[in-house]
Amino acid sequence: MQQLYFHPTWERAISDKDRAIIEQLFDDTYEQVDDLIMSPTVRAAINHKGELLVTALVHNFTHHSARFHERSVFVQAGDYAEEHVMTIPELVVAPFTSMPWTFIFPPPAQPIVLQDVLLEIE
Repeated sequence: MQQLYFHPTWERAISDKDRAIIEQLFDDTYEQVDDLIMSPTVRAAINHKGELLVTALVHNFTHHSARFHERSVFVQAGDYAEEHVMTIPELVVAPFTSMPWTFIFPPPAQPIVLQDVLLEIE
């Protein structure tokens, strides 16, 4: 059975409002899909450095821990689409576990619309 897990740094810092949003997204999207890693988007923003921040709920529906070592992450927002290879040692999602995470991408070359942002993890 899929379970929702918050990394200890998230557990300490997450607001009640954000926790409720993530719990609702988990309830809406946790249905088992064998051997797949899925990442519905929670929200997207541009920070003070111009970087694109995408918070997603990483569902690991596999029998193995999902480690983020040189993993392809694709992000799309309107006409903007980029693929990046990421290594995030702190991001390890246990089997049959869902965990929120914020992915940070370099500043987009052109302005983008932060609506219907899609994040795919390979």
